[in-house]
Amino acid sequence: MAEPRFDPDRMLRVLAAHDVDFVLIGGYAAALHGSDHLTFDVDITPSRDAANLDRLSEALHELRARVRVDGIEGGLEFQHDGPSLARASMWNLVTDAGDLDLSFEPCGTDGWADLHRGAVTVGLVSGPTEVASLADIVRSKETANRPKDQLVLPTLRRLLRLSR
Repeated sequence: MAEPRFDPDRMLRVLAAHDVDFVLIGGYAAALHGSDHLTFDVDITPSRDAANLDRLSEALHELRARVRVDGIEGGLEFQHDGPSLARASMWNLVTDAGDLDLSFEPCGTDGWADLHRGAVTVGLVSGPTEVASLADIVRSKETANRPKDQLVLPTLRRLLRLSR
């Protein structure tokens, strides 16, 4: 199976078509705030509302989501519904539109409600999309403190200073 082409617009269109409530986080959100660091996945924090998780599951079925596993090209198929998605705090998925990570409680945050409060709405090809505030992205990356976060934090902090 060939590596799926990264198509974040398609991914976000499918989520929007299923009325999934989420906040866009991570590198793609940082890029929308002006970061020039490349990313090849979409990270979201979905609302844990039961009806929303059911809609998310439907969107994942449409995207043919599979669990991303190192060494297994195309990922592992998995059965899911709203309740099963709620049983994990993080899902690393591969879809027909590229990699999609679901993080219900990103580092340094209390999840969707916390991020939703400060989120900005950005008009994308897929429609209006809630994007985590730059301050929340910085807070999360500082807390995670992974090597890849340490690389991008100077740029994000500079963008945050300029935006104030």
